[in-house]
Amino acid sequence: MAAWTSGELGKIAGTDELRIASRRGDGTLTSPRIIWVVRLGDDLYVRSVNGRGSAWFRGTQVRHEGHIQVGGVSKDVTFTDPGDDPGDQIDGAYRAKYRRYAADIIGHITSPQARAATIRLVPGGPAQGGQ
Repeated sequence: MAAWTSGELGKIAGTDELRIASRRGDGTLTSPRIIWVVRLGDDLYVRSVNGRGSAWFRGTQVRHEGHIQVGGVSKDVTFTDPGDDPGDQIDGAYRAKYRRYAADIIGHITSPQARAATIRLVPGGPAQGGQ
């Protein structure tokens, strides 16, 4: 499995928003959505504030592949499960990174609904090369 470089992690972690597009069944990319991203160690996570029913999240579940653009990084990614329930740590990363926003906004991204729609971004995947 590929890993993020320290440069990529730094650029992505230093930016508030990223553009994320999922790959459709036919291999084309959906229109990118702008979402928040957090870093936890050497991993990157995103969440759907509207839960698993949001259109962009459902799109990530079709092929588990997509593309991100953020902070000078343009990369194909694989969407994976966050693994051993790092939910509290991810909540903490969201609270720390976005603390300048109102508490109710942070409450939405750390809600049970959003936690259930957490994705780990892994660089690379079957669709190498981007758009």
